[in-house]
Formats: sequence, C-alpha cells, structure tokens
Amino acid sequence: MNKDLKIERLIVLFLPWIFSLACISDALLSYFIAWAGSFLIFFLTLTGWVKPIPNDREVAAQLMRPIFILQIIFAGYMCCTSIFYMLNTLGYVNFVSTPYFVPVATDKVALVAQCQRYYCLGHAAFVSGILCFMKYPGKKKYYTDTRTVANLLLKVALISLPLATLFTNIPGLSQFSNQFNSLSFIAGTLALAFAIPLKKAANTAICLVLFALNFYQALTSGFKEPIIISIMVLGIFLYPNYKKLVLVVFGPVLFFCFLVLPAYVNSFREAAWSGDTDSEEAAQQSIDVVLDGQTDNWDFLVYRLSEIDMFITFVQSTPSKIDYYGFDLLKQSLIAIIPRVFWPSKPSTEALVMVRVYDAGVINPHSNVSAKPAYIVDGYLSGGVLGIFVSLFTYGAVAQLISTKAEYLFGGYILGTALIFSGLFQIFWRGLSFEFIINVVFWSYISMLLIHKVFLRYKILKKV
Repeated sequence: MNKDLKIERLIVLFLPWIFSLACISDALLSYFIAWAGSFLIFFLTLTGWVKPIPNDREVAAQLMRPIFILQIIFAGYMCCTSIFYMLNTLGYVNFVSTPYFVPVATDKVALVAQCQRYYCLGHAAFVSGILCFMKYPGKKKYYTDTRTVANLLLKVALISLPLATLFTNIPGLSQFSNQFNSLSFIAGTLALAFAIPLKKAANTAICLVLFALNFYQALTSGFKEPIIISIMVLGIFLYPNYKKLVLVVFGPVLFFCFLVLPAYVNSFREAAWSGDTDSEEAAQQSIDVVLDGQTDNWDFLVYRLSEIDMFITFVQSTPSKIDYYGFDLLKQSLIAIIPRVFWPSKPSTEALVMVRVYDAGVINPHSNVSAKPAYIVDGYLSGGVLGIFVSLFTYGAVAQLISTKAEYLFGGYILGTALIFSGLFQIFWRGLSFEFIINVVFWSYISMLLIHKVFLRYKILKKV
C-alpha cells in the first residue's frame, strides 16, 4: 500500500455504510445516511483528505485520471441517482406529494434502503481500490515531442475512425469497432482543445467537424450518455486553458441537458425504434417535443436514470430463491473473451447474461427487452456483501493500474491517461455486467500494447 495513504482515513470511507447499517430499523433514515454518504466520500477523496491529490500536474490538468472523472461518472450514476426512485416510493411525483393519501409500502422502502447501502459500500470499496494503487508520477521511460502533440492527436483521430469502420465489417471482430470509435472521439476532442489555444485554424476546423459528427451520432443513438459525455469531455479538455469560460458555459449546458434529455430520449426511441421513422427525422421530432415541453420526465428519472429498481428485484430473489453464483459469472467472462472469429459457435454473451435476468424475474423471457445487470449487481449475485466489496475494490484497482500503465507506456498524462486510457477503456465509466466489462478491458489492454508498439516503431515515442 502506498505510504501516502493512511489506513485509518481509508476506513473513514466505510463509516457511512456502517452507520446506515446501525440505523437499519429505520429504513428511511438508513437510506438517506447511505445516499448522503456517497457525497461525503466524494468530498473526502476529491479534496485529498484521504490521500493527497497527485501534485505532478495542477488539478485542472489531470481530471481524466480515475480518481476524478471515473469516480464522478461511475460512482455518481451508481450511487446518487436513486433519490428519485425513493421519492416516488414515498408518494411524490415531480417532487410534489400526491394530493390523495398514499400509504407508504414499508417493505419497499426497506428494500430501497438495502440496495442504497450496497451502493454506498460499493462506492467506498471502488474508490479504495483507486487510492491504494494511485501513485503519480510514475517512472518515466518514454517521451514524445510536445511540439507535435496537437498534430499527433489529430492523426490518431483520423486514423482511428476508418479502423473502427473496418472492424465493424469483419465478422467476429466488431467489438474492436467501439474501442476505436471511442479513441477517435477522445483524440479529436483532445486535439480540438489543443488547437484552439495554439490558434491552429486548419486543425481547429477539422476537429470541429469531427466533434460535430460525433455529437450528431450521439443525438441519433437513442441514449443519453453519449450526448452528456461528448459535452463533458470537451469541457474537461478545455478547462485548463479556459477555466472561467468553461464554468460559465458548460455548467449550464450540462444542467440543461439533464433537464431535457429524458424527454428527448423517450421521444426519440418511440419514433425511431418503432421502425416507421428514420433517425434524422426522429431526432428533429424529439427536439420539437422538448422545445414544446410536451413530455414529463418523472418516469424517466425514477425508472431509467437509476437502475435500483432492477437491483431490488435481484435482491428479492438472491439468495432466498436463487443461490449466489460464486465464480460462475467469472467463468462465463472467460468464455466471452474469446473472439468469435476464433470460435464461430461461441455462446452469445448477451444470452449468457440474460439467463440470470430471466431467472430473477426482472423481465419476461418472451419479451424483446434487454435488461443487463449492472456491475455492482453481478458483484452481489456472486457473493452478497463480500462479493460487492471484492468486485468493486478490484474494479477501482484495475482501472487505476491500467491508467498508471498507460502513462508509463505513453510518456505521461496526455497520451497515457487523457488519450489511451480514456479512449480505449471508456467502458469503465459505465459499469456493465462482468462478461462485457472483462471482455472489453482485456482486449482494450491488448490494443493499448499494440498501439504502444506502433508508436515506438514510427518513433512517435522515444526512450528516455
């Protein structure tokens, strides 16, 4: 363990979970202690109280490291979004109590509180994994000419895009398409953030076109995450050079997105996924719906922003009806790692994951809905409280170790964490099922090593 990390301060991160357990007899109080506990964890870790923030760069210039963006997106989504579900359980709609008396289902409140305690434990374990292995700056073995970084980033963006298309069209290798799509987006956005202050007109124009194409793709994806991430990442990359402007512009823009995206996404899916409207027309219709204020966001905030409703269903069935899975999910993950090009008859990863969804009664097996469990749910299904602690600690530790390795291989933060880690390992931000996470992380790590070899071959990287 790093000498800068004091074990007693690490233990403090678990106190909200412990206090919420102590108040288990009052489910509502227990819930709010666990929910507020995540905000305390954010404060204690992001201010450097538990372990000092790395001092090799100013804070504004290291926001893509796991302790910052990964914790905020992954843990923030996992732990903080259930508040709307709890309010709905208590009889509130759009933050207003219903005009007629609604008896509060005490059993339901207890289940919500139980899952929130698991979230709080998972947050503490996850960030502990990061902090235990967070050590910057690492040993420097490679470097790159800083004068060429802006052009290099643009080249990576332009080369990654056709590679993503190529992998899409190769049977059995389509999983690599998402890697290089993400890498192209991160490289193009980072190149734009470099080009603007350097006043590189050509680079800026090309990067703006790439960003616009990516944003259009996000708008027509039917998901809220790509839209928010597109705006957030651009703001983070611009922040070191334009702090006040980013705070004034991007803060309100992100807040606006959280207000309108639920309505936009709901409308888009209804129009585009029905098969009667193409994505461009559906996007325009959805924008009109948002501008006219025709939809209600409450159901989206309650049932889609948070995944606690699904978590509750799993908790009700495991272990009372279905025993813990132990190492079974990890074994299935090893099967998922093998590319289909080498094993054409490999079982469908989606089908493997959905078996436990159907067994728990989350959705009907005859429906066309996909409802894959979140990473923390798989941790719980594997071994209850211990499963959550081990899986989430490992999640944070692996993410941090890969980020550190990337900085070692690519000569520092810009190419290592900001480009390679954020581009190839963006799945860490989402926290999908074991099979998907382990598969993508494994092959993204292989891709990282191959890109390192290419950079060495073409002398983009040089040994110190």
